[in-house]
Amino acid sequence: MSSGGDKAEDAFRTIGELSAELGIQQHILRYWETRFPQLRPLQRAGNRRYYRPADAALVRRIHSLLNEQGYTIRGVQKLLAQKGTPEPEAPPSPPDPTPIAPQPVLVVSQSALPALARAELLAIRESLVQALAADMD
Repeated sequence: MSSGGDKAEDAFRTIGELSAELGIQQHILRYWETRFPQLRPLQRAGNRRYYRPADAALVRRIHSLLNEQGYTIRGVQKLLAQKGTPEPEAPPSPPDPTPIAPQPVLVVSQSALPALARAELLAIRESLVQALAADMD
């Protein structure tokens, strides 16, 4: 029983088993723990992580939202904060259907420009933080 697929659904998963199941690096899971307060696996001696079934379901949900549905880290944070963590069997929530720019870009008021620029810079910053976290591990 060495791989995550061999274990019962209610068994705890190690970080290695969960990362192998999802096809992502272990440092990504550790990074997600810093970004999503809902994700708190048990840590034993030597900081070895054990993901409970609910933790594993949350990791799968985060992975789906980020890598399959196109959400950003911030978008997933907002989604989880407002809706909690739905059951894993629940269909994934679609991205917000609100159009990104309901008006032509030229109609945006001058007072809104600093807020838009700030949002773009924050999105770039988040991407850089992720890239740096990936390089450190």
